[in-house]
Amino acid sequence: MRKIILAMHMSLDGFVAGQNGEMDWIVYNKDAADDAHTLHESTDTAIYGRVTYEMMKNYWQPALETMTEDDVDYPHTQWVNEATKIVVSTTLESSDWKNTHIIKSNIETAFKQMKQESGKDMWLLGSPTLTRTMMQLNLIDEYRINISPIILGSGKPFFLTIKESINLRLIDTKLFEGGAVGLRYVPITS
Repeated sequence: MRKIILAMHMSLDGFVAGQNGEMDWIVYNKDAADDAHTLHESTDTAIYGRVTYEMMKNYWQPALETMTEDDVDYPHTQWVNEATKIVVSTTLESSDWKNTHIIKSNIETAFKQMKQESGKDMWLLGSPTLTRTMMQLNLIDEYRINISPIILGSGKPFFLTIKESINLRLIDTKLFEGGAVGLRYVPITS
């Protein structure tokens, strides 16, 4: 069965973006990039909410033409442009980014079906609103949360609307250059 693996950056006080959506505080360097790139071998699908999808499309689609092998994110540029991209949106009608599929409704049914299909695991990148929905639907099989060494004080909170507890088991930790800490958890199933 395919898994859904979440990758999220967060401040120490639980924010995923600043008050105006800024993310320049995230500790992201070669060390963190290399760790993220380890998912390329085991995943073939990127999952996004609409806002994150549009941000990623605007960055990664043209990067395929401009980025060189010397760039820290060159491997991700190659991967994401070839990967299947699933975007969950009630407003997006179509996209010209290769291999994009849009889910407009029945999120739980759609992802449960995808998990049963053949293929590699699926990578949920950022997308805090979609992530919270998928958490409450018990669709996430692994949480990879990188905590940057900053207290923002305000911004877009990650856990804002979580109504039911989710018990997790820590399976790995990593200290990145620059002081970020990577935490990997899996849900504890009864």
